[in-house]
Amino acid sequence: MDLVTRTKQIPRVGQTLIGTSFETTPGGKGANQAVAAARLGYPVKMVGMVGDDAFGQTLIDNLTAAGVDTSAMERASGSSGLAPMFVAESGENSIVVVPGANGKVDCAAVDRQAMLIRSAGMVLCQLELPMDTVSHVLALCAKAGVPVMLDPAPAAALPEAIWSQVAWFTPNETEAALYVGEGLKAEEAAAQLLAKGLKGLVLKRGGDGAYVAVAGGEAAWVKPFPVQAIDTVGAGDCFNGAFATALLEGKDPWAAARFANAAAAVSVTRKGAQASMPSRADVDEFLRTRG
Repeated sequence: MDLVTRTKQIPRVGQTLIGTSFETTPGGKGANQAVAAARLGYPVKMVGMVGDDAFGQTLIDNLTAAGVDTSAMERASGSSGLAPMFVAESGENSIVVVPGANGKVDCAAVDRQAMLIRSAGMVLCQLELPMDTVSHVLALCAKAGVPVMLDPAPAAALPEAIWSQVAWFTPNETEAALYVGEGLKAEEAAAQLLAKGLKGLVLKRGGDGAYVAVAGGEAAWVKPFPVQAIDTVGAGDCFNGAFATALLEGKDPWAAARFANAAAAVSVTRKGAQASMPSRADVDEFLRTRG
């Protein structure tokens, strides 16, 4: 659950500001990406856990209302995952993730859903679960031949075996810098990341668009759609859900990234994370008028 404080600017260390509003909205990277794909009309199942606190059922109900199949979701004792955040008038945000029930999604929980995972057209993973669990999912998918899209957020060091098991790696600029260093151009960062064994890569660069590259093949920028952003929370998750949907529908990676850029552009003109995810009709209309 996102605990959102809106304020004129992100507070500095030691600074106290008066906020303009507060709200709770369903979030979490995995849930955001599931909702993004479901709103676009693609069948999605979510594997994970919520707590037995007041937020747990609300989170499940919101996923269900968006069209996500929650039959593989489990309950854990204690808190659900929480993300206290500040959102500035400029749309910039600062977030702290408290894992809660997400931290209890272990390898045994994955194994309970192994048949479901093996049946997927693609599995989307993030780093809000324990690293051992993520590694276990990737190994399971590699053995089953299921492509994985890994969003390395929040950014963390990755076990060496993971690189060759990822079909699509989708860091933003800050996340990419953890793996290849600061100050590199997108083209340089992409070359270094692909050299680690990745099959495909999307460098999400916000207002600069997305740099899409495949191992041993083409690499190109996909331009963004300029919009007046009011809230960027969840925009990267919207991109991932839309990118996966477009790939599974048969689009090439660059056409898929264009579609995902359009979906993310619509999302930042709305408040909230899951609440901002556009429908297929929204994206189709945006592309018709802005394409």
